[in-house]
Amino acid sequence: MTYSVAIVGTGANPENRGRDGYAMAYRHAGGYRRLDSCSLVACADIVRENAEAFAEEYGLDAVYEDHETMLEEAEPDIVSVCVPPAVHADLVVDCAEAPSVDAVHCEKPMATTWGDCRRMVDVCDREDVQLTIDHQRRFAEPVQRAKSMLSDGAIGDLRRLEWSEVNLFDAGTHLFDLCDFFTDGERAEWVLAGVDCARENRWFGALNETRAIAQWRYADGTLGFASTAEEGPTLVDAYLRLVGSEGVIEIQSDDGSPLRIRTDGGWNEIDTDENVYGPHSGIVRSIAGKISSTVPILPDPFTDPPTHYEKAIEHAVESLSSGEEPLISGRRVLRGTELTFGCWESVRRRGRVYLPLEIDDNPLEELYDAGALGGSPEWPPAVEASSE
Repeated sequence: MTYSVAIVGTGANPENRGRDGYAMAYRHAGGYRRLDSCSLVACADIVRENAEAFAEEYGLDAVYEDHETMLEEAEPDIVSVCVPPAVHADLVVDCAEAPSVDAVHCEKPMATTWGDCRRMVDVCDREDVQLTIDHQRRFAEPVQRAKSMLSDGAIGDLRRLEWSEVNLFDAGTHLFDLCDFFTDGERAEWVLAGVDCARENRWFGALNETRAIAQWRYADGTLGFASTAEEGPTLVDAYLRLVGSEGVIEIQSDDGSPLRIRTDGGWNEIDTDENVYGPHSGIVRSIAGKISSTVPILPDPFTDPPTHYEKAIEHAVESLSSGEEPLISGRRVLRGTELTFGCWESVRRRGRVYLPLEIDDNPLEELYDAGALGGSPEWPPAVEASSE
């Protein structure tokens, strides 16, 4: 079977990457184009010149400014949603309710309110539409190898997860999701956090804190700890650390060893040929590429390995065909996403928050709008004494 695919939110020039847009549609398109089971048929963007540039790149005739018209006329089986997170929910719901759509693959983070995150999952479940969120780092080789070592008992029983990133939401959502992966979807019981927002820090239109610390606990007793900072050092000196009863596994995100394990006092570094962001060419691939570029008659004997985005899309399509729940299903990603909103709710309540969350809004936005972050003396608001 061949699935017809449409993309909503093409973005601008993919070479101009920044916090206003990464043109993720181009990465999604590359994932579909490498699959014989998929055919890219349409795209939509509210900026028509962006959609037309994308269509020219991928040879599409069906170009739209209105996603609803695209859904009605192109009748895609699969839709990739690559717009800013504040409008994810409405677009995912519209796609799920379109008669032709069987699957929606949405960029992360899920949405900017906890209510919208749940709504996306609920509507897709109701419409029997597969929802996946692009948490592609689950498919990174360092992560997969670490998971295998943990499952094989290489560090004993998992006791604690520690991670560092620049924020809890846009970047940190990957780490909360990976924690869910390593705990096999264990239920989180509570979360306690403190954040600072020294300046308006928006990624793709969504507010993020500038510094945070957070702790949480899973039902099996495993603890989590996170430290974030937009600038300066964090309290955790690893991208992700798994602390077990008999050793430690670390996943790094820099140019050093992407994966290492320690069980007897010394580190054992493991070569995985890629880091959490994607594959790297290696010495042999690099030399071959240089030779083929200088000798035109000599073809490059190597093909580039799939990116993590491409792996995620391939997994989503295979899951749709098999009927099995994807590793990055909306239901699974929702568990890690709850911890981000739980952190912000802990700040709002000034204490530990027990899960599941019973809120619908975005506590960080509410606190920021009230001037309650960055040490404002105006929070909490004064409460008048009762006359009774």
